[in-house]
Amino acid sequence: MCNFAFNEGFTILMQDFLATFSQAFQLIFSFDKDLYEIIGLSLSVTFAAVLISCIIGFPLGAILAIGKFKGRNFIRLIVTAFMGLPPVVVGLVVYLILSANGPLGVLQLLYTPTAMIIAQVILVTPIIAALSSQVIIDLNEEYDELLRSLGLSSFAKMKTLLFDARYSLLTASLAGLGRAMAEVGAVIIVGGNINHVTRMMTTAIALETSRGELALALGLGTVLILLTISINAALMMIHSNARKNAYA
Repeated sequence: MCNFAFNEGFTILMQDFLATFSQAFQLIFSFDKDLYEIIGLSLSVTFAAVLISCIIGFPLGAILAIGKFKGRNFIRLIVTAFMGLPPVVVGLVVYLILSANGPLGVLQLLYTPTAMIIAQVILVTPIIAALSSQVIIDLNEEYDELLRSLGLSSFAKMKTLLFDARYSLLTASLAGLGRAMAEVGAVIIVGGNINHVTRMMTTAIALETSRGELALALGLGTVLILLTISINAALMMIHSNARKNAYA
């Protein structure tokens, strides 16, 4: 009797699970407007934040790697420590700065995609800067004698190392992209998860799951996983081809 009840319950559970999966894929392949609006906003915010973080993080990493100035090691320590910044704390700080009573409240950026980009830049930049710094340090050790013999200035040396390490720096940007795409805490605080305005994939998944709308949540989760795998695969192929060409 117990076995029969268990089997019946398991069958019903599997039927519900498959039905939810079916609805999720139906939303994806029917090009549901709400689903793809959320995906589009997520990608635009994430890629904008990662691009800005790379523009800041790569030069900062190079400066920390080969620069000679007082307090360099302390700044490197701070940047490395900031790789583990709690997202909710970053969200709270950005919220206080952008709120009506904050120093930048006059800009009215709170609960906008711009606010989410700012929060993600603060989270991602230390990751990219710290990882790129280590890449530049390793490359500098390899080419130190050659670069010194050329008599390059620190700025020229930095540009040379950044250019030569461009494919290795994809790993740093990929780590930043992964952090940005998975972010929930900071963006939900400064963005507010407003429908058609600031609702991203991760915040929508959290909301729809709490509401019991599992089909949309599962559809967004599936797209998020596929995007992450595709981006990783593309960057790995670029890196692999670059290494082959370098040693050809």
